[in-house]
Order: sequence, then C-alpha cells, then structure tokens
Amino acid sequence: MRRRSWAALLWGLLLGLCLWPGVLPPLLAPLAGGEAPTLDVPLWRLTAGHLGLVLLAGALVLLLAVPLVLYATRPGRAAVLGLVGALAGLGQTVPTLAILALAVPLLGFGPAPTLLGLVLYGLVPVVSNGVAGLRGVSPDVLDAARGMGMTARQRLWRVEVPLALPVWWAGVRTSLVFGVATATVGAALGAGGLGRPIIDGLSQQNTALVLLGALPTALLALTLDALLGLAAPEEG
Repeated sequence: MRRRSWAALLWGLLLGLCLWPGVLPPLLAPLAGGEAPTLDVPLWRLTAGHLGLVLLAGALVLLLAVPLVLYATRPGRAAVLGLVGALAGLGQTVPTLAILALAVPLLGFGPAPTLLGLVLYGLVPVVSNGVAGLRGVSPDVLDAARGMGMTARQRLWRVEVPLALPVWWAGVRTSLVFGVATATVGAALGAGGLGRPIIDGLSQQNTALVLLGALPTALLALTLDALLGLAAPEEG
C-alpha cells in the first residue's frame, strides 16, 4: 500500500509539473528548432476536458455493465451469459477508429462519437472481469451461505459481489486507463482533450507539439492507474 501511495504521489506531481504554465513547452523547444510549442488553449484545460470525458464514459460503463453482469450470471441464464461473452469478445476485435468512424454519421463531430467509442470499449473489460469474478466464487462458499439461511439476494450482495469485487475492480481500472489513451483519438473528430496537440503535431510534423500532448496523456494514465490501485478492494 505504501508503494502504491508513493507511485500515485510521484505521477501526480509529475503531471502537475507538466501542466504548470510555462514549464513543459520550453523543455520541448529543442525538438522544434528552439521554438517552444504553443497552444491556443491552456494545457491544464485540455487535460481537465480529457479526464472529464473519460470519467463520464466510465460512469456510463458502470451503469450499463453492473446490471448486465448481475443479470447474466444468475442461475438459469446460460444463453444470456454466452451472448454477453460473445459480445465482449467481439468488442475486443473491432478497431477503435472503425467504431468512431461509424458513429460520426449518426452523432456528428464533437465529443459524442468519442464518448460512444469509450463506452463500447470500456464495457469489454468491466463485463468480462465482472463475469469472471462472479463465476469464480467457490460453490462451497455459496453452499455454506445457503446453509446459513441466506436468500438468493443476500448471497449475491453479501457473498458473491464482495468476493468478486477485486477482479471486477481490476476490469474497471483497465477500462479507465485504456480510456485515457483511446480518448486521444477523438481529437480527430473534434472531441478536444490532450489528443488535440498530438493530432496537430502529427499533421505539422512537429515532434515537440506531439509530446506536448503525449507526455501529459501518459502521466494522466499512470496517475489514474495508481489512484485506482489505492482504492482497490483487498482480496478475500
């Protein structure tokens, strides 16, 4: 736990240092011929918008995934469970750009298609880990709970979910951290965020501008991962 705390503090301090006005651009100036890269929007604001989009997608993922997993893993619903597993596997094979490209004709440019892509991709690890965690609860434990007189609902919330939570939380952690990277692609569709300097830098062949977005993106992902690690439930 102490190591996780230090990791969260370290990555958070580095991220804050990168976002402090006037710190990162001069450091990247040698990569742009001595001229510091500039943005018309403060880097901290791009980071805040980027994180907000990822967290909003994460909240929507939980609202969809939790009831879906709980429903699919109940006894007698093998067909639903198989369908959920097939959809999760399909979600891992479809490229991110394909989903975003298909969403644009329906939702237009802006944050909406990126949000849809983040939700669809974010569902995969949360659903997969949730199913794995609940299905991995020992039958002996459930038999013991049943012998104590617990109802099906009590067994679910007092036994199954607490035991499955560490595995399930790992899926949430993966979903959010991957979302930080995936959201950068949305800048090409007008979603803004830290992908904006990356896209601009690639189009201008400006390495410094690319790093101006890429470094905070990496540090944001590492900071978020460390914070989620601190909040991870202990395995029973």
